[in-house]
Amino acid sequence: MNQSSGLRVLVVDDEQPALDELSFLLRRDPRIASVLTSGSATDALRVLRENEVDAVFLDISMPGLNGLEMAQVLARFRTPPPIVFVTAHEQHAVEAFELAAVDYVLKPVREARLAEAVRRVVEGSTTPVSDADEQIPVELGGVTRFVSRRDVTHVEAHGDYVRLHTGGVSHLLRAPLSQLEQDWAEAGFVRIHRSLLVQVSHIEEVRMEQGRCTVMVAGNELTVSRRHTRALRELLVKRRGQA
Repeated sequence: MNQSSGLRVLVVDDEQPALDELSFLLRRDPRIASVLTSGSATDALRVLRENEVDAVFLDISMPGLNGLEMAQVLARFRTPPPIVFVTAHEQHAVEAFELAAVDYVLKPVREARLAEAVRRVVEGSTTPVSDADEQIPVELGGVTRFVSRRDVTHVEAHGDYVRLHTGGVSHLLRAPLSQLEQDWAEAGFVRIHRSLLVQVSHIEEVRMEQGRCTVMVAGNELTVSRRHTRALRELLVKRRGQA
């Protein structure tokens, strides 16, 4: 990605007003060097054969080849471009992130929200973020729901997924724990074990017994590994000092 001279992006939307608006907002972003546009997925694939781009901003609901189908085609490229879905329909969020989308932006697009999507392209992040209030799309019984990140007390590795705990309810999300650790650090999430992240503000108690450290989070006693104990205690002391 040629970040030194700005990003080259392709915007794909079959509705001209939406295409014009998104292109206008992207051109206002100082990190964007050039914006190409296409009115269909088929035309977009032609553009991509003739031009190198750093990211594709892609509508989902389009006649012919839709955005999700186009993303599947792009996934087979030798070097697939990062994809940001821009759509009026929130129900495709889980499927979009299973296709490794960088972000999922809902219409009508706000400039600040679009700027966040550009940041994620620049930083190469693939952790799901669905709106400015940090709503995380999860699937439950075939229905997509949105969980507020501020309600997540801790995150547990679960195979190729992670399990987000929100009080007495948990939700599966397809994302690596290591990526969440990096992307959610500013929101107060810290690693306490190779398979656990906790939201520091939800820690109710720290216990030390015979050299073993545990924390109480939303009524759950979670083990802190030896390698993470010192860093966690120093962080909690620092936060108390800032309170």
